[in-house]
Amino acid sequence: MSRNTWSGQRLPHPPGRRRFVGDIEREADPNTPVQNLMRRVHGLPELVEFKAFREKFVFALSARVCAQVADDVHFDKALAPAVLALRRFSGDALFTAFTHEPAWGVAHDLLVPAFTKPAMRGYHDTMNAVADDLVARWAASTTPVDVADDLTRMTLETIGRTAFGHSFGTFAHQERDPYVAAMVTLLSDSGQAAGLSTLPLGQLITRRPSRRARAAYATQVEITEDIIEARLAGGGQHGGGQQRGGADLLGRMLFPAHAESGARLDRRNVINQVLTFLTAGHETTSGALSFALWYLANDDRVRAAAQAETDDLLGPDPQSTPTFEMVPKFRYVRRVLDEALRLWPTAPAIGRSPRAVTTVAGWTMTPQDWLLVFIPAVHRDPAVWGPDPDRFDPDNFLPERVRARPAYSYLPFGVGTRACIGRQFALHEAVLVLARLLHRFDFAADPAYDLRVTERLTLMPKGFRLTVRERSLVA
Repeated sequence: MSRNTWSGQRLPHPPGRRRFVGDIEREADPNTPVQNLMRRVHGLPELVEFKAFREKFVFALSARVCAQVADDVHFDKALAPAVLALRRFSGDALFTAFTHEPAWGVAHDLLVPAFTKPAMRGYHDTMNAVADDLVARWAASTTPVDVADDLTRMTLETIGRTAFGHSFGTFAHQERDPYVAAMVTLLSDSGQAAGLSTLPLGQLITRRPSRRARAAYATQVEITEDIIEARLAGGGQHGGGQQRGGADLLGRMLFPAHAESGARLDRRNVINQVLTFLTAGHETTSGALSFALWYLANDDRVRAAAQAETDDLLGPDPQSTPTFEMVPKFRYVRRVLDEALRLWPTAPAIGRSPRAVTTVAGWTMTPQDWLLVFIPAVHRDPAVWGPDPDRFDPDNFLPERVRARPAYSYLPFGVGTRACIGRQFALHEAVLVLARLLHRFDFAADPAYDLRVTERLTLMPKGFRLTVRERSLVA
């Protein structure tokens, strides 16, 4: 990504800018840049710049500006600093590729069919089977459960089985899975590298990843190579996670050629894609579920309404599981999830850059310039969400309210052709799991716990535990 000059224009910036360090706060925690920014954007213009030493970061803070830059005809995805840092490992995988790179188009076209309705139907039973393991773990627990850890185990196991025909056995042992440990190291390193890149000589310092990050990446590649070799030895497009939905993700990457060009993904790109899907395919979903459970645990009225819906659809049997057709009927549960993602979008920013010289919010922007749509601010834009946008209210997603809102005022999965390809997968899994947990358990958070959020490449509640007990359901 080129240095963000914006043709020398000096955009509005927060008060208190200092010579040399720019807009960096003296007391700011370098480990929480998203939350630091969330505190500082109140009352700032809808397009604002922050300077860190010589680097300029321009943020879109309103739904109005977001709508201007979301247009794929005139704008394209720009890789934010943290994504560029991750690209040191994942190369031209779907999430970290530039749109013009050939591998992005080939992979996108090969993998879109893996997220159609027939494919989703094929994943459903596996999602339920992995949720069974989570429910059993919580039912057997005699101490408060570690929400983020358990949900991360579940979502990794789900993506492993459904997409790659591989079980990580995440509920078979207590310690953290080696892949997850390596992933956390890699994401943390990428976040730190993005921050260091703003320092003088920072890009030179972070060009080569740390020894710890390289070791973590080697662990991930080794695990991925084993998954690929097992599939090649089996010779089939189907993994063990589905029977009715056609080839899984790994099968689509390894065996067929692009329908029009005849191009195939090379081995290195397949490894990059698997790493990306294993990370993005579970980290964001487990975070979204964890935030939703935090809000549910702290709002008796919302939790009661959600449980009433699950009881109505699933009945009095605590062992009952949702059918594929039932999942879209959990409308209130879905609204809870949507509202949690509004307030805490687990992927908090997207980069955009114009294809030609244009004007954004009255400022000139060239193809060499880029901005970050700061999603927590867009999701709290008072012009869209009212005078109290920080309040948790699932009714924000009643159909009539959704229809009344302007486009691009809610974008937890990004925008356009570079939006999250697995959105339907994530939503289906999250609603299914949330409904099952609400139906089976009553839960309470530690009243002394205040929400703390850890920041890697995604956002996740930190230290959040729930006391769970099985509900007494009456026929």
